[in-house]
Amino acid sequence: MMFDFVKTAGEKMMSFFSGDASNDDKATKITEFVSKLDLGVSNFSVNVNDDVAAVSGEAQSTESKEKTIVAVGNVEGIAKVEDKITVANGGADSKFYTVKSGDSLSKISKEFYGDPMKYSAIFEANKPMLDHPDKIYPGQTLRIPA
Repeated sequence: MMFDFVKTAGEKMMSFFSGDASNDDKATKITEFVSKLDLGVSNFSVNVNDDVAAVSGEAQSTESKEKTIVAVGNVEGIAKVEDKITVANGGADSKFYTVKSGDSLSKISKEFYGDPMKYSAIFEANKPMLDHPDKIYPGQTLRIPA
């Protein structure tokens, strides 16, 4: 399955994405980034072809798989993530939402759950990529748990 992301938004850790870095260099940096997040995907690997990242490995849960896809897709310079991750213990699939200007987790929570006070469910579903509920930005993709 292929997931679309906003190429110009995302984690700014890879300034070389706008330069002449090889796809292998990009894959190495993304692998290091995902490894630091410790998202519960074993045998993780990524292949990058320009702005498309193909990810594979074995996830402990659907949540682990989705967090990994979102982490990779929210890297500046990545426009699509091809999902080849298998899941050991399934679960309900989340929805994905691209943040727009003026959005807050409360506003997004009201849209999806009918209750702005359930914003913490969205915040928790996107840890460790989010470190504070007020730090979201336009173009960022978030997991919205069922």
